[in-house]
Amino acid sequence: MTTLRVGIASYQDMKARSLRIARGEQATIAREPKVWFTSTESFAKVLSAGNRELLRVIAEQSPSSLEELARLTGRAKSNLSRTLKTMEGYGLVRLRRSARGRIAPVVLHERVALDLPLLASRTRRRERRPLP
Repeated sequence: MTTLRVGIASYQDMKARSLRIARGEQATIAREPKVWFTSTESFAKVLSAGNRELLRVIAEQSPSSLEELARLTGRAKSNLSRTLKTMEGYGLVRLRRSARGRIAPVVLHERVALDLPLLASRTRRRERRPLP
């Protein structure tokens, strides 16, 4: 398994970055985050202690369906479905559908590395200064 690199950026910053990349004004770097959260709070919610425990159970037990995962965790199937769809959107799991229509979750990464800027970039700091 691999490490998923994640970053924190506002929606506006993510959109501006995507547009710069699309226009060829910025290249992507291999060690850059591949997944972005809009806040540390949203990151913490998705990777809460309970959700990390859920990922551990999936990785260790390899449940063949959401029903089996519900039995293993004691969580409601509807809750698991919603949580796993969110995690899938962030690239943490893949939901495989079997020929019988069962959905089985698979953990894609064993680690998450967070790239968290503590200070605004110089450009952003200049934008925030009041004009003389």
